[in-house]
Amino acid sequence: MSDLPGDEVSLTAHPTPIDETAEGLAAEMSVVVESFVASVEQVAAGGLGDTAISLLLIQTSNLAAHGARLGALTDVVPEGKYEPDTGGEPEVDRLRMRLSEMFGHADNYNTVDDPYFPMPEIVESSLADDLSGIVNDLLHGWGHYRAGRPIEALWWWQYAYLSSWGEDVINAQGALRSLVSHLRLDLEARSS
Repeated sequence: MSDLPGDEVSLTAHPTPIDETAEGLAAEMSVVVESFVASVEQVAAGGLGDTAISLLLIQTSNLAAHGARLGALTDVVPEGKYEPDTGGEPEVDRLRMRLSEMFGHADNYNTVDDPYFPMPEIVESSLADDLSGIVNDLLHGWGHYRAGRPIEALWWWQYAYLSSWGEDVINAQGALRSLVSHLRLDLEARSS
């Protein structure tokens, strides 16, 4: 940057306008968020048997598709410099514990950490941690949406997709697909 007056360079983008496209995308994302959160809570409550894994596979796939759409957009820029308060962070610890109990020994799985890192590492992940973390991130953005701030909601969902829940949902989706395969194929192999 130059020290000359009038020679300042703006490093911030213009705020994303609240237009029909942005409002429509925020409304669509809010429906996906509500469906995902409700499904994860339903699974954590128990009683769904093997259909719980299939339901979560469908929900993670749907969320991953909508997240990819957010990731492909140019950066959403909120109006203000500071994020407005959403009324507190969601409480997901009990959800995480119930999911961990429900998954049992299948809760932990292996995944590759950052495939573009020069020496990718295999790391242990947890479906309960991933799903409850995703719920936490989604509910934070949903708080903005419910408060009538669709651009702030889109900004949060996009930012959190790129920084955390996007990777978690893809990893969880892969683990859930693998579980479905084991449930179906191992059962067929035993009955043959």
